[in-house]
Amino acid sequence: MPETQNLMLFRKWDLDGIEIKDPGLKTAISLRKMITPYTYGRSALKRFNKADVNIVERLANKLMHFGKKYAKNTGRMTGKKARILNTIKASLEIIHLKTGKNPIEVLVRAVEHSAPNEDTTRIVYGGTVYHVSVDVAPLRRVDLALRFIADGVKEATFSNPKAIEEYLAEHLILASENDPNAPSVKKKNELERIAQASR
Repeated sequence: MPETQNLMLFRKWDLDGIEIKDPGLKTAISLRKMITPYTYGRSALKRFNKADVNIVERLANKLMHFGKKYAKNTGRMTGKKARILNTIKASLEIIHLKTGKNPIEVLVRAVEHSAPNEDTTRIVYGGTVYHVSVDVAPLRRVDLALRFIADGVKEATFSNPKAIEEYLAEHLILASENDPNAPSVKKKNELERIAQASR
């Protein structure tokens, strides 16, 4: 049987040479080879199975909720995955044109820099509520990073003539450079600051 040729994402981007620098996220970020990042929800009902879903598809799933602040899940974008994948594809092209780097690597760096290490949880003890700082699990770190990226892009593009592809590309480039002005990095720093205060 002949060897499968090197599968490239969207027939363009190679996932081979991308290194995940954050040791905590090595198991949580999947760079599984595929042409179209679409698994048809095979991982939906199995616990921890989303760790095997390609990071680009997970970003697409997060972007499918659309709206501002409290109207995020109005159903406007629900199920329009092909449309979101085209949006991501176009923004990857823009990232490549602007930086000259592999855009998937830029996405991985953005996720690494937007993933919080600490969070707070509520503990009720004798009728009193305490907020205690806790470490965040790797899968949740990736989830939060993707949510922060998606929310930042959604709020920036809501009622705005500028294309979502351009905002997504700009946001990912800023976050990959760990720029404190990137909305997702800002949210991560804010979350960690609150957690440090309640140690």
